[in-house]
Amino acid sequence: IEEAVERIVATNPNFKPKDGPAQTGDRVTIDFVGKLNGEAFDGGTATDAPITLGAGGFIPGFEEGLEGVTAGDDKIIEATFPEAYGEPKLAGKTVTFEVKVKEVAGSEAPTLDDEFAKSLGAESVAQMRETVKGRLEFDRNMASRLKVKRALLDGLNEGHTFELPPTLVDTEFKAIWDKVLHDQEHSKKTFEDEGTTAEDAKKEYRDIAERRVRLGLLLSEIGSRNEITVSDDEVNKALIERIRQFPGQERQVYDFYRNTPEALAEIRAPIFEDKVVDYILELAKVSDKDVSLEELYKDLDDGQGQEHGHDHNHDH
Repeated sequence: IEEAVERIVATNPNFKPKDGPAQTGDRVTIDFVGKLNGEAFDGGTATDAPITLGAGGFIPGFEEGLEGVTAGDDKIIEATFPEAYGEPKLAGKTVTFEVKVKEVAGSEAPTLDDEFAKSLGAESVAQMRETVKGRLEFDRNMASRLKVKRALLDGLNEGHTFELPPTLVDTEFKAIWDKVLHDQEHSKKTFEDEGTTAEDAKKEYRDIAERRVRLGLLLSEIGSRNEITVSDDEVNKALIERIRQFPGQERQVYDFYRNTPEALAEIRAPIFEDKVVDYILELAKVSDKDVSLEELYKDLDDGQGQEHGHDHNHDH
């Protein structure tokens, strides 16, 4: 808990204007205009923009170009957008920024007191610690549940062998493969960059598709036999959580899901899956085991069980 509180303090420094040159950790407030081939480009202009040097919040070369500046300076900074940048017109391009420095402020660690806690929405340091404790416990519990769930699904998958409907496997594989190719196009990476080949990758993702179909059929059968259902209220609650991820677009997102049965099914599926898993776990013998944080998060961090990035809301 104390380590988490210390991180909160460290990531919320106080800034005070200074006369000296800007250095790593300082906040530089600037106006800037970005130009490509001498012409200003969309999204490349800002006024009173706060840039914390060393935070990595801007494209490579920009923050470095601000090191050593003082309030009142005018400077031209040359920087290059990453090859995988989301805007194709700027990806990999070198641009110039005309910068006016308005303020340089040094950072200092705030005092951990009730005033600091209040600035973050807590009533006191004690309440902030309780909030941090609650979040840590929630994270640990979620990680523990995910590991148990994966172990259960692995057991179901390994313990059942039956012929799968080819159409279902093909459909699932296509969904996975299309997502893989889309991600590669966006990141501008190839299979060779990831140390594999298209042929080997297809085999790997075909195995994942078969696993998902097998588990989907097994969970569906278990749920059906035991009359496990998902209520409209449960779907609506999950839909509200999804809608909250799109502030300002709530109505459009709501209408999309209500008018698209396939999308609404994607909301319902993980709820059903979790309820079936809970049912199985109630029947199973599950014992607790004390582990280190490193061991708890190991499989989660290395991506095992996440089916290599295919954006499903299931853990099959």
